[in-house]
Amino acid sequence: MKKIILSFALGCMSLVAYAQGNYEKVMTEKISKLEQSKSSEDYLAVANDFQRIAEKEKGKWQPNYYAALSYIQKGRSEMQNGKTEALDEAADNAQKFVDAANAVEKDNSEIHLLQKMIYSLKMMANPMERFRTFGSQAQQELKVAEKLDPTNPRVTLIKAEDTYFTPENFGGSKEKGMELFKMALEKYQSFNPKTSLDPNWGKEEAEYFISQAGK
Repeated sequence: MKKIILSFALGCMSLVAYAQGNYEKVMTEKISKLEQSKSSEDYLAVANDFQRIAEKEKGKWQPNYYAALSYIQKGRSEMQNGKTEALDEAADNAQKFVDAANAVEKDNSEIHLLQKMIYSLKMMANPMERFRTFGSQAQQELKVAEKLDPTNPRVTLIKAEDTYFTPENFGGSKEKGMELFKMALEKYQSFNPKTSLDPNWGKEEAEYFISQAGK
């Protein structure tokens, strides 16, 4: 009887280990797919992939985080193509997944940073009318993200972006933004995510902007 119980317990442990290993494998593949995405269609496809994973892995925050990030990147892609009318939809879709991630993982700098990016998308859909509302909320979330983890390089990266593209008469400049990109890159050099599935994006963007200095 003891042998049967022991065999059953070992079998259960093996199944759990297999399931965890399979989850990490699939997530790693989808994160790589997200990093390689370029178009709105690419981002939508990978967002759907992460949504399916999130529906199966309800106790994990990362699938919802990456689904939200995919929609945010979709919105940013739309914005670069001048399709500001698509920003609200992208932001609203991202919001659902940020809420789900936050329900599992409280006080996480990475999740608050995504919330900041969502508010920024909402603001950019109509900057003149929404700056005082969504613009203010975006800056508040950025402060929360930084307070929760001052070492988070993505916080400095997004701050650098904001500063770089903000006109001087509103407190920004390319020079100030460049200094922040350099600070972000320094943080990337020493940053280590807690797990292999935790956020680790943005370094290439900092390197790109720094490479454009003086051009």
